[in-house]
Amino acid sequence: MSTRCAERPRHGAVVVSGPDATSFLESLVSQELTGVAAGQGVRSLLLTPQGKLDVALRALRIGAGKDEPDEWSLDCDTGYGERLAASLGRYRIRVDAEIEDRSDDCDLLEVRGHEAVPRVAALARVDIPDAPDSHVLWGDRRIVRADWPTMEGVDVLGPAIAVRDARDALLRAGVEPFAPGAYEAARIEAGVPRLGVDIDERTIPQEAFLERDAVSFTKGCFVGQELVCRIDTRGHVNRHLRLLRADGDTVPPGGTEVFVEDRSVGTVTSSAIVPDEARIVALAMVRREVEPPAAARLRWPDGELSVTVEVLPGSES
Repeated sequence: MSTRCAERPRHGAVVVSGPDATSFLESLVSQELTGVAAGQGVRSLLLTPQGKLDVALRALRIGAGKDEPDEWSLDCDTGYGERLAASLGRYRIRVDAEIEDRSDDCDLLEVRGHEAVPRVAALARVDIPDAPDSHVLWGDRRIVRADWPTMEGVDVLGPAIAVRDARDALLRAGVEPFAPGAYEAARIEAGVPRLGVDIDERTIPQEAFLERDAVSFTKGCFVGQELVCRIDTRGHVNRHLRLLRADGDTVPPGGTEVFVEDRSVGTVTSSAIVPDEARIVALAMVRREVEPPAAARLRWPDGELSVTVEVLPGSES
């Protein structure tokens, strides 16, 4: 895919800072944070005490203490910054850490494609690290390495005005915006779930393979750890997020049921048509008994569609 960009206004952004910032977050989120240096980042989850998803997030280490403030920038899908700040705030008892929701003035520019990294690096005149979620400053913005399983990419994150300036500069340099519907199709085909759409407060991390890069099974305690670790050692989940593919040009609505041999086995969470191709892609939560690749059928009030159930790109099962 050629290099494209998509803007996400008011992206969820929460800053946690203070002498106890790292130890405070370390006791709550699912990923190991103590070894993360300034300029590095990790994917993580804030779970409920019952082990289900509260907020999926990316934790970027801004300052590492000692000669600089201990500070983290946590970002999450649009509409969830306030929730993340509130959930963290409920646990802030006798710790020296401040929690600030900056979502109202935070934009995210997603740049994807085989030339995304070198083109942004050339424009910003910086070296962008290869490590996932590593980040460098570009003026008032932060460039974050954000590859998808199917393509390279970066995110440009920061104050709304600064990110819009970056978008305009990229457009002038020849980067094109995603065509209507094209971003959604690319996201789905890459198997990237969206919070509140494909995953929500009912989701156990292993159902959407979030544990692959967002959970540490060797760190100390974190909220919701018991269920997640029990599933990892001696259990299983009853459903998985799957990729669906089909020929055609009729997009099934969210909530469409997935059938195998007239038995309902799942529900479509998001779907899109691939632009300029008579091809449909979708994500769906599907019962574990359906082993990919498998033939299935979608049925909704206005139509039906034959699909193939596949594993998510990069997942192991």
